[in-house]
Amino acid sequence: MRRRDVIKFIANATVAWPLAARAQQSAMPIIGFVSATAPDRYVSPVVDAFRQGLNESGFVEGHNVAIEFRWAEGHYERLPAFAAELISRQVAVIFAGALPAALAAKQATSTIPIVFVMGADPVKLGVVASLNRPGGNVTGVSQFYGALGAKRLEFIRELVPSLSVLAVLSNPKNPNAEDHLDDVRTAAQAIGQQIDVLRRASRGSRQLLCARVRRGRRTDELREQQQRQ
Repeated sequence: MRRRDVIKFIANATVAWPLAARAQQSAMPIIGFVSATAPDRYVSPVVDAFRQGLNESGFVEGHNVAIEFRWAEGHYERLPAFAAELISRQVAVIFAGALPAALAAKQATSTIPIVFVMGADPVKLGVVASLNRPGGNVTGVSQFYGALGAKRLEFIRELVPSLSVLAVLSNPKNPNAEDHLDDVRTAAQAIGQQIDVLRRASRGSRQLLCARVRRGRRTDELREQQQRQ
């Protein structure tokens, strides 16, 4: 399933849970949309797909539903305050884009429904009790990007057969970063690929990588999936 289709599915799930009931009340229901990323060109298709999913369920932004967006722009420490703001706005449901947003929303409320999409294991990381019976006020979709570490390494080796060292960018602020790194390390060890982990909490690490390449060190870059939602 394509990422856009996943987001449309999530939008439909958001409606199916609490929104239809709230729409019968006089006040326009509000969806809280909280994301750890920024509203850039990579995220725009996600927002478009989310709105399309709502439209297909009969909810049009500004007509019979409102959406309030909160963008952390990589500053995960902002997420708890954003979740609190949305709760104070009495939103009908919170859409959490990626693991950090889902954790912040879950910590902030045990009553307002939360629907997430993430590339991590929500059971292992304490977001839900189980996949088939999530329990509580949280549900969503997980795409398990980490399990694709071996396949991504395989593709890179096919593209660059002479690859000697593979640079792996990882965001240490992401709660799932170490799990993803473990997957990549295991896959790299299995095929005898040397990796160089760069823990990137800012753009400075990217500049460091470029500097290493300019000095002639043969590296390629495998971006850790950072759950852009």
